[in-house]
Amino acid sequence: MQRGGRRRLPKASITGFPERAAPFDVGRPFDVGGGRDSDASLCSSRPSSAGGRPSSAASALLTDRSSQSAALRSVNAYLSSFSAPTSLRPPLPSGREITDVFRFILARLDWPLADLDDDLPALLRHLHCPIKLNRSALKAPGTPHAWPPLLSVLYWLVQLARVFDDLAPRTDTTSTNDFLLYVARSYSLFIGGDDDAVADLDDEYLRKAQHQATNATAAVEALEKQANGLEAKLRALTSGPSRRDSLERERAVLVEDVKKFQAVVDTWGWKVAAMESALGDWEKELEAKEKEIRRTCEENEELQKRIDAQTVNVRDAERMKRELQAVERDIAEAESGRNVLEEKAWELEAAVGRKLNEFEVLSEHCNQAIRKGSSPAEVLGTNYKTILKPALSALAEDTKKASVSKLEESINLQKQSRENAKMLEEKRDRLAALQFKIDDAESRLRLLKNEMEDYASKCAAEVEKMKEEFIAKEHQLCIVEKEAEEFLKNSERKLEDAVRESDEEVQMCARELLTLIDAVSEYKEYMESTISERKTDLSEVADAVSSLLTKLVISGC
Repeated sequence: MQRGGRRRLPKASITGFPERAAPFDVGRPFDVGGGRDSDASLCSSRPSSAGGRPSSAASALLTDRSSQSAALRSVNAYLSSFSAPTSLRPPLPSGREITDVFRFILARLDWPLADLDDDLPALLRHLHCPIKLNRSALKAPGTPHAWPPLLSVLYWLVQLARVFDDLAPRTDTTSTNDFLLYVARSYSLFIGGDDDAVADLDDEYLRKAQHQATNATAAVEALEKQANGLEAKLRALTSGPSRRDSLERERAVLVEDVKKFQAVVDTWGWKVAAMESALGDWEKELEAKEKEIRRTCEENEELQKRIDAQTVNVRDAERMKRELQAVERDIAEAESGRNVLEEKAWELEAAVGRKLNEFEVLSEHCNQAIRKGSSPAEVLGTNYKTILKPALSALAEDTKKASVSKLEESINLQKQSRENAKMLEEKRDRLAALQFKIDDAESRLRLLKNEMEDYASKCAAEVEKMKEEFIAKEHQLCIVEKEAEEFLKNSERKLEDAVRESDEEVQMCARELLTLIDAVSEYKEYMESTISERKTDLSEVADAVSSLLTKLVISGC
């Protein structure tokens, strides 16, 4: 298939395939996502996706699965657009399918090869293909280790074929015909000798060429501005926080709230368990109190029966009161007498103690004197009997009398004290019994009844209040749990929708931007090549015209 505007190479650089040159340097690496660099630094002055030199052969080799899938879809789309008789079946096509696709694409490029094993590597080197393809991969194209480089070469050739197809309609003969018409008219006017008309025609053609160049430059600048705007938009989308990030942060906040709420729920669960255990303890305590109240009631009933069984009238009560008063007076008198006796006993004990001390001192003196003397006469003197005997006799009589009187007095006091103590104990017992029967029983009964009623009512009120609070809190917890579950589900659904919409918008913007940048680059290269060709043709025509004028002048002379 021949296309207009393609020029043959002046000399065959390799053998085995037709001589032709690409309209640009086809050795630039390409990218699967749209044939451009992956860093999105999309300057309007960069070349298109098929031009330039590769930095390394590995940059164009499709090794990961996602890139291979995208490249395979692109190749199949190109084949289906031209209704090719074959296609590549994923994930690993057969060797025959790969060979047929190579022959179809090379036929589209007007480079039909008879022997792919020998001619295809030379053709790829001539086209500066960044992927190195060896013969072993071409001999066994259906193997897994040979598939990545073959797919990379196929994708590169498809990109090249698409560029050729895009450039084919634009390389018409309009500009060539205009230039030939201009040359013919200029030459005819020159032959006719009308130099002014030739100059006017040259000026008109130059103005037209400059106007076309200006229009092309304006179009390129407009496309560059649009590309810059899209680039700024893409930079803003990539640099700033995306909707997905904000939703992710919102989701993290919601998850944190859910965790806090779960912690609150757990805390309330622990509190409820503690309250239930406390309620069980209170119920046990209430049962113990009820048992004690029943026992007290039984005792009170027995006491009441005993009191009712006793017959006590007003006279007996008055007599009992008088007896109590008399007993109290007797107790007071007995206590005062006992105090007097205790004082006398203390005085007697003190006097006896003093006498004993005096006796001890005298005995010590006597013992010392006895040690010094050998006989009583030496110790006491010769007349000790006449001196001591009357004194000792008198002292003995006095001592006997005093001891007998003191003994009798102490015996009487002891008897009286025992009688008084016995009487006092009897009266105290009687008084305590009567006081317990009359006063304490009734007061205790009243107090116990009041305490029982108050405690029972208080416990019942607390139990009812705790039950109501527990039911209300349990209901509130159920409601809050349902609301939290619904809110979490709605938030997750909104997050998924927002993430999906954001991804779709980003992908759509990226595709539009990439398409526009490729179009701008291709159009810019096309205009540069067109302008350079026209300048070259114009310079050649000017040289030819000047040489022709020189020859005419020489021949005229």
